[in-house]
Amino acid sequence: MVCLGNICRSPLAQGILTEKALQAGLPWIVESAGTEGYHVGEAPHQLSQQVAKENGIDISMQRCRQFSPEDMRFYDKIYAMDQSNYNDIKRLCGKNWQEEKVKLILNELNPGKNEDVPDPWYGGIEGFRDVFEMLDKACEKIIEPHQFHSS
Repeated sequence: MVCLGNICRSPLAQGILTEKALQAGLPWIVESAGTEGYHVGEAPHQLSQQVAKENGIDISMQRCRQFSPEDMRFYDKIYAMDQSNYNDIKRLCGKNWQEEKVKLILNELNPGKNEDVPDPWYGGIEGFRDVFEMLDKACEKIIEPHQFHSS
């Protein structure tokens, strides 16, 4: 999960997908990063933590880190929060770029629409709640094909 500073959107996405994977019994490693290093080592934004907690998810132990070209080799799938982050991931990866691994997260909900998850930084608590809802729906779509369905 990748956004600009790894403090608002991507920590929420990491927390949501981690929770859904645990509930589905999937042994997934879900992490997040920022394309910039503005907040390396910091906890997620207080409003991201608050909105996650309102939804039963604790992201307080996460720490911001910067995306590395090595992430392209290590992870099976990389979700960008918006087109700018997608472009930054491509730029940062250089020769390590693997287009088939990188996807805009909202394309899980609306394939091919290339919609951005808005940055809630200036939007107050409601902006963070809106982002949580978008990411929750996208993460549900990511999990869906992997869930065990009993008949």
